[in-house]
Amino acid sequence: MARPDKAAAVAEITEKFRASNAAVLTEYRGLTVKQVKTLRRSLGANAQYAVVKNTLTKIAANEVGITELDDQFTGPTAVAFVTGDPVESAKALRDFAKENPALIIKGGVLDGKALTADDIKKLADLESREVLLAKLAGALKAKPSQAAALFQALPSKLVRTVDALREKKAEQGGAGTPAPAEDAAAE
Repeated sequence: MARPDKAAAVAEITEKFRASNAAVLTEYRGLTVKQVKTLRRSLGANAQYAVVKNTLTKIAANEVGITELDDQFTGPTAVAFVTGDPVESAKALRDFAKENPALIIKGGVLDGKALTADDIKKLADLESREVLLAKLAGALKAKPSQAAALFQALPSKLVRTVDALREKKAEQGGAGTPAPAEDAAAE
């Protein structure tokens, strides 16, 4: 029978998995307490970095339906539970790992899909959600304005072409020149 404190810990970790849209598993062997505090601050309010017990975390992950990470629960493990933008958290972890090689990104999960360490590094290379949305909005705004300019240019180009043809026929002697609507109405 499970001890009540372990059952409570599994329930807490299970709830963190459910509440987050991403989770990144790391190995923190060799990091000082001060470095772990710095990492937690760099993750900001979008993520919670927690040192966890492998067996309890594996049980909690399986309860949520995450079984792809089972082989990564070895060694000293900490999980970054991401509730905000996963790109920002991945960047913070990547940058911290560059400065502190003792931090090893093992893998993770994003919206229920398992990620390798390389996938997380690729995620960190993406621009933030706000930048991507701004680029998309700019692209969407540019296309209608380009179409409007094209539609506006067509009638004016047609008028210039007709005027040029009219002038050319007038220079050639006026034979067969269609009378403008105003001249026909005056006659």
